[in-house]
Amino acid sequence: VQLQASGGGLAQPGGSRRLSCKAPRSIFSVFSNYDMGWYRQAPEKQRELVAQITSTFSTDYADSVKGRFTISRDNSKKTVYLQMNSLKPEDTGVYYCNTIKMVGDTWTSYNEWGQGTQVTVSS
Repeated sequence: VQLQASGGGLAQPGGSRRLSCKAPRSIFSVFSNYDMGWYRQAPEKQRELVAQITSTFSTDYADSVKGRFTISRDNSKKTVYLQMNSLKPEDTGVYYCNTIKMVGDTWTSYNEWGQGTQVTVSS
């Protein structure tokens, strides 16, 4: 199962972007049961989890984006969103979404990575 992210592009520092990730039809019926995460891979860095939302709509964020990014989901549309405000150049990277689960005390992705969406923050 691959989830495809969309909505990336060029943004100025201080600007906003809204990313979307729609589930494939194969998991439509169970999408609401999944915990979901948004990941970011900056140039020459490892992919990192920046935001997650559980099936019960509990959210959490990496310290680097807390207060600026908001993750949400619309189960009727089988879609998870990432609203990114007050963007900084260090937010530049490829953004991916994936299903996640807690392994020990760490959120871990467990489906194939789909095509991410590039976000570039630059003046």
